[in-house]
Amino acid sequence: MNKRGIFCLVLCCVVQTSWALGGDPVKGKVIATSICSACHGLDGVSPIPTQPHLAAQIPDYVVKQLDDMTSVNGAPPARDNPIMSGIVTMLNPADRLNVAAWYAEQAPHVTGALNAKEVILGQQLWRAGDADRGIPACSGCHGPAGAGVPALYPRLAGQYQEYLEGQLQHFREGTRTNDPGGVMRSIAHRLTNEEIKAVVDYAAGLH
Repeated sequence: MNKRGIFCLVLCCVVQTSWALGGDPVKGKVIATSICSACHGLDGVSPIPTQPHLAAQIPDYVVKQLDDMTSVNGAPPARDNPIMSGIVTMLNPADRLNVAAWYAEQAPHVTGALNAKEVILGQQLWRAGDADRGIPACSGCHGPAGAGVPALYPRLAGQYQEYLEGQLQHFREGTRTNDPGGVMRSIAHRLTNEEIKAVVDYAAGLH
């Protein structure tokens, strides 16, 4: 098996934990209205480029991120997020399921790539990666159209380029560490700044 095949096999073998579903979107709308909408929008379309769109996001993934941002018994959270650290304490497990269910039902945000010159490089990385440098195709985990693959791999299509670029930089710098098996940290370390900008621009324009 070539390097690309081996790397993809490793990715596919990451444990696909499935979090409990069955949230109530009606109750979730109440939570979104009162707590989440200022940053993420009531319909899941964020008004702030540094905050993610949650419309049509995989609910398992949303619940996992909320859980990862929660400190347990005083220990640092698996995902450090100063903005969310206080908010997650307001949400019990049922609330998290409910709000994730609400956002999952919203129409996905649709946008386009911003830089036509970057699209070619971004498309190459998304579809094929770079086997010589151990970079797998992004589509292998996030889907050909960027819709994500439950439960660990989020929807990226339609996301803010600024938000996606920031997350890849966090993975590369080691300031975000809640990627299962360190997969995203490993990939981000292999990407140049130019490649990061190109692939997030391409991903944002998928639909």
